[in-house]
Amino acid sequence: MPKSSSIYTRVEPELKEQAEQILAQLGLPMASAICLFLNQIVLHNGLPFHVKLPESSPLDFSTMTQQQFDVEIEKALRSIDEGKTISSDEIRGKNA
Repeated sequence: MPKSSSIYTRVEPELKEQAEQILAQLGLPMASAICLFLNQIVLHNGLPFHVKLPESSPLDFSTMTQQQFDVEIEKALRSIDEGKTISSDEIRGKNA
């Protein structure tokens, strides 16, 4: 079936670049990846993955009292002392 419809969207440049790098490693052009995604939406009759809020909400430090903030800092320091840390490369998905 010939392609006769276009989709235009704006995304953050960094997100687009990161996605393009991954897709290039897979040998998949961005347009093909988008078509694949749309096909999966049709096949699943919805999004092909679960969309939900995280189990626990991120902390909003602007709404915390000084005591609540201190408790969270103590938890963080304890985690560091116990070696419960991950590198920034791991967070970014890079090989350390």
